[in-house]
Amino acid sequence: MYNNIMDLQTKIRELPTNSGVYIMKNDRGEVIYVGKAKNLKNRVSQYFQHSKNHTIKVRSMVKNIADFYYIITPNEAEAFALENNLIKRFQPYYNILLKDGKSYPYIRINMREDFPRLEITRKLKRDGARYFGPYFAGARASELIKMLNNAYPLRMCGGKMPKRTRPCINYDLGLCSAPCMGYISSEEYHKLIAKAIDFLNGKYGDVQEILQQKMTRLADNEQFEAALSIRDDLQMLDRLKQKTLTFMPNLDNIDAFAWASNGAVASVAVLVIRGGRSVGVDCFHLVDPDMGAEESLTQFVTQYYSTQALPPEQILLPFEADSGLVDWLNMQRKSGAVGRISSVEVINPKKGEKLKLLEIAKQNAEMYLDKAVESEKRNYDLTTGAVEKLGEILGLDRPPRRMECYDISNIGGLLSVASMVVFINGEAKTSHYRKFKIKTVEGANDFASMREIITRRLKELDKPDNPDPSFAEKPDLIVVDGGKGQLSNAYQAIVECGHTDIALVGLAKQQEEIFLVNQSAPLILPRTHNSLKLMQRIRDESHRFAITFHRSLRNKVTSILEEIEGIGPTKRRNLIRHFKSIDNIKSATAEELVKVQGISQKDAINIIEFFK
Repeated sequence: MYNNIMDLQTKIRELPTNSGVYIMKNDRGEVIYVGKAKNLKNRVSQYFQHSKNHTIKVRSMVKNIADFYYIITPNEAEAFALENNLIKRFQPYYNILLKDGKSYPYIRINMREDFPRLEITRKLKRDGARYFGPYFAGARASELIKMLNNAYPLRMCGGKMPKRTRPCINYDLGLCSAPCMGYISSEEYHKLIAKAIDFLNGKYGDVQEILQQKMTRLADNEQFEAALSIRDDLQMLDRLKQKTLTFMPNLDNIDAFAWASNGAVASVAVLVIRGGRSVGVDCFHLVDPDMGAEESLTQFVTQYYSTQALPPEQILLPFEADSGLVDWLNMQRKSGAVGRISSVEVINPKKGEKLKLLEIAKQNAEMYLDKAVESEKRNYDLTTGAVEKLGEILGLDRPPRRMECYDISNIGGLLSVASMVVFINGEAKTSHYRKFKIKTVEGANDFASMREIITRRLKELDKPDNPDPSFAEKPDLIVVDGGKGQLSNAYQAIVECGHTDIALVGLAKQQEEIFLVNQSAPLILPRTHNSLKLMQRIRDESHRFAITFHRSLRNKVTSILEEIEGIGPTKRRNLIRHFKSIDNIKSATAEELVKVQGISQKDAINIIEFFK
């Protein structure tokens, strides 16, 4: 491991001048940054030169570099591809990480089929099919397909076209030309598909005329419900036309990227133009990304087109694109394509309509950044900020990073269960949630149940090398749902387990009073206080989790007993109340069963026979 600057300088001098990818590591061997370079020696050397142009983020990264290695690639395009793959693999701290889970719908038409259909997909494949979109409103893609099916009798059945002895109901409704029955030739059908493609490319006139005629005909025949459906299509078509009054005939398929940053957070806006019309703006929020706008946005573009969409014919950027990026984009666009396909042109416009598109994207990026900053502050106030304030209010030495809350759920003492929910720095850690069945307490004794559950949980701390991460870490604060009674029993469990360093509070529902150990008077916070809101969230989440678990058990028991002949609701309830569980009912003798109110000898026999 190279752990000093002299070792790194020696390694830098030995770098080749080839294109490739470099991987930076810290002193723990963790990958902290992945980058690509046209010339590895020149690019990596820049990091270790004193420069006023280095951002704070770059300077911070360089301080943490203990070692690096590199991979030579045949060309810059391959370097872009490898960089993107390695970023996905290692998720380095100092790289742009596109974690947005959005996947937008496209309309797909497989032109290689004799009778293609319109279908919605969220996965783009290089399979020779025609793709239209993306459509940022999920419903819009389905609405467009509905409109086109109303205008043109295209098949709707999925998968391989079925063989039928008679046409389906869609034919009777005039929504399908029944190619499955041979009522239309492939040549004539493809003429309909061509008209649908014209519509998806922005030529609306033919569809509008067909729908108007169809609506009039339906109304004349007093088929008013069907006519109203067509009217809705026409209204949506009007909205589409209104949105595209700024149609730019000189433009075709374009994505325009813009970047906005305040040094701590950044946003990217992608303005999507299809057929000369804007189909929407997609915005992304990036946390602490400032490696420089050009480098960061270049990384973003490669990740975007590897996960979100296929590159269009033209891409607009606020800087001159690296030739390697252009080559990589062409690789993405042409890979697996069937037939001829145009190349990608990456443009840094200086004037005209395309510059205006970049400016619109920039405005959207800046507005989204402002919202992201507001959202970050609001989220901080409700999570980390609320935790810090809570620590001060409770007089703790440090903020309660890990908070656990417990709740008991039963109905008349039946099927008593408990929940444990975990919040880390004010945010739910759902993977650490746990649920329990009460084992030692009979009947509806919430106090004793709370003592049992906290005892069982804290004993997990004493197990060496506990493999369960939800139990391995000691809580800083335990919150119980209830007042003094629940608090007292929880405290007894903490004392008995020898973990009195864990803070404990009770939160009573009615007045939202906070009860503390060894304090008779409750603490009352304003209802608007973020720390109180945090405790309410964790208390309510624990209650929801317990109720859900209890309901699932009750439903399971009830559904099994419902299958037994002669065992109605009252008998089921009495059985559950008496035996507490299905396992106990299964193992009961006839003599034990008849002791339950309402259970006859015949019922007992039926129950025993059922569980054999």
